[in-house]
Amino acid sequence: MTTFHAVVWLDHQEAHVLMFDREHVETQRIKSRTHHKHQGKSTDSVVLFADVAKALHGTHEVLVTGPGKARDEFRDWAKLHDVAVAHTIVDSVASDHPTDGQVVAMARQYFKKFDQMAADPAVK
Repeated sequence: MTTFHAVVWLDHQEAHVLMFDREHVETQRIKSRTHHKHQGKSTDSVVLFADVAKALHGTHEVLVTGPGKARDEFRDWAKLHDVAVAHTIVDSVASDHPTDGQVVAMARQYFKKFDQMAADPAVK
């Protein structure tokens, strides 16, 4: 599904990639492939970040959210390793552990304001 917007909720153990348009939401959960708790090793997140970036290809705007440093680490990783995805990331917003429905609702509200400020012709 190619969509205009996506929101990614992530920590160091998993990511929820939610791509959506006005009527549809497609959810993909990506688990870290490491079998231990994150212990501050940057190599633990590289594969997770690569899988998230792969899932985001074809999306025009991405909001990244999550409870800790992983969201900012993902942005930094994308700037170095997947410039196409890095250019789609519009913001990083802190959040706790909401449901996928709550994440999409927050992203819809965020993008509604973002699109109006950017004079997006798709907004009616």
